[in-house]
Amino acid sequence: MEQRILGNRYELVELVGSGGMADVYKAHDKLLDRTVAVKVLHAQFASDAEFVARFQREAQGAAKMSHPNIVNIYDVGQEGKCHYIVMEYVSGQTLREELDAGGRLPVSTALAIARQIAEALHHAHQNGLVHCDIKPHNILVMEDGRIKVADFGIARAVSSVTSTYTGNIVGSVHYFSPEQAKGASITPKSDVYSLGVVLYEMLTGELPFTGETPVGIALKHLQEEPLSVSALDPSIPPFVDALVSELMAKDPSQRPDSGTVVRQIAQDEAMLGGASAPTLDPYATQVLPRVREAEVDSSLLSRPGQADWQPAQMSPVEHEGGAKKAYRSKAFLFALFLVLFFGFFTGAFLSYGKFWSSAEVVVPDVTGQTLAVAKQKLEDKNLRVDIAEMYDSNVPTGQVVKQDPEGGSKVKEERLVTIYVSKGGEEVSMPELKGLQKSAAEDKITSVGLKLGVVTEEFSSQPAGKVIAQDPRAGTKISKGQVVDLVISKGERSRKVAVPSVVGGKEAAAKDAIENRGLHIGSVTKEASSQAAGTVVRQSPAAGSEVEEGTSVDLVLATEAEKKPSEKQGGTTGGGTAGGNAADKVPSRDADSGKTNR
Repeated sequence: MEQRILGNRYELVELVGSGGMADVYKAHDKLLDRTVAVKVLHAQFASDAEFVARFQREAQGAAKMSHPNIVNIYDVGQEGKCHYIVMEYVSGQTLREELDAGGRLPVSTALAIARQIAEALHHAHQNGLVHCDIKPHNILVMEDGRIKVADFGIARAVSSVTSTYTGNIVGSVHYFSPEQAKGASITPKSDVYSLGVVLYEMLTGELPFTGETPVGIALKHLQEEPLSVSALDPSIPPFVDALVSELMAKDPSQRPDSGTVVRQIAQDEAMLGGASAPTLDPYATQVLPRVREAEVDSSLLSRPGQADWQPAQMSPVEHEGGAKKAYRSKAFLFALFLVLFFGFFTGAFLSYGKFWSSAEVVVPDVTGQTLAVAKQKLEDKNLRVDIAEMYDSNVPTGQVVKQDPEGGSKVKEERLVTIYVSKGGEEVSMPELKGLQKSAAEDKITSVGLKLGVVTEEFSSQPAGKVIAQDPRAGTKISKGQVVDLVISKGERSRKVAVPSVVGGKEAAAKDAIENRGLHIGSVTKEASSQAAGTVVRQSPAAGSEVEEGTSVDLVLATEAEKKPSEKQGGTTGGGTAGGNAADKVPSRDADSGKTNR
């Protein structure tokens, strides 16, 4: 390759990888005398100003992260139209290369790699970043067995610009989530689904969904359930099988967050090693149900050895303790006063911040931001954050719906700001719509707070107008306000056939020919004809006509014509007849026999 130096500092040594968005070079940092990796953006993306801006913002965001399982980003630069990112150089190979070389991995190895990926994702999600393209190609396996997740930021930038300009779906179709396949909002739980696919492949050596076209594979992510990993390998423990199924849940709300995934995998690793499932620390802080007064009373009455407990008589000594009790009551009141005073003070501090301070800050507007980003922006302003959750079908899950105080307000520093984070629409159970007429299905959709989405029609054995498919499936837990797509039956597909020619043939032969074409015999009438009786003289529709299968064909058959009565003939007497003169007699022809009557 042609020797090249970027930023008068990074000397490109050799090409080590190439993807759809960028080329990766091994390079030498001349300033710090170290080996680095330089990712150079392809020219078709580098020419888009908005994409480049997004690319740089995401790269800068990724550079803020510091985690042992994430490839560190050192620098972001530009030279002419060339945009590049300088990263940590990781010696080793990708997980893709390992799987291609050895097939499936041992369960313990697969879990260890998955846990490290989950730890990297959890760190990224806490920093407001979603990877969007978790796959074996982006997982680097170091020589000591540790892994590094690469390509944070680029996948997010690509996804953003693509959805803005083309509406296409960017990602690796074998690994992306159902919501990515639908073009819906991407959340951190999209990464969790992709991790589930990677774990599936590590355990079985196979992908959960394959197909001839990307669209076909995407539809399987949306509509089909994969074979369980234990079905492909019975030696895989049930708890690992359950873990994979949970990570790959179609509904994002049914998947655990990345932090929970880390803990679940750690538990599975412990159980795989022969340890029992972790038990709760009896001294750990726990949420317990409130004890009712009735339960207290009953518990006191049922203490062992105390069933016949009765109040004892007060002794003189106890009587003398009355003054002490009075003193204690005053102490109690004083303590209560202190609690109320400090409670008021704390409430004022939470509500107004450092009210003894003259420093004021402007509350940033964080509505529409992710929780991590909103929290960071507020804390950067020396504000404290309280987090509440609420249902809102119009705001994606994990984003801020509203805040109190509002953005732009001037408050004392250390003021408590409450941000309300969307839980998505209120969850409802998707009703069964198959078999309903379209109007009835639409009524049912709206009655549970959902919206009618795309309606398509397909030929089916079901009567026309009835629902034959729905997305989401019946019984799925979804958020209010979500759209529901329907497929409506157009009835059975009809087939065009050519009407056979049956004119000139007999009735029986005509019926056989018509029925053999999938047609039916319609009306059969008769009319006088010179042709032999029973012969088809006309048909409708005409021979050669293209008609729908099952169409009726009407026939007209020949019948003998009625004989015309001959003129009466009388005896000849004296050159005349009773009916007239002989000269008036005209011969007549029988239409059927062709004989002449005289």
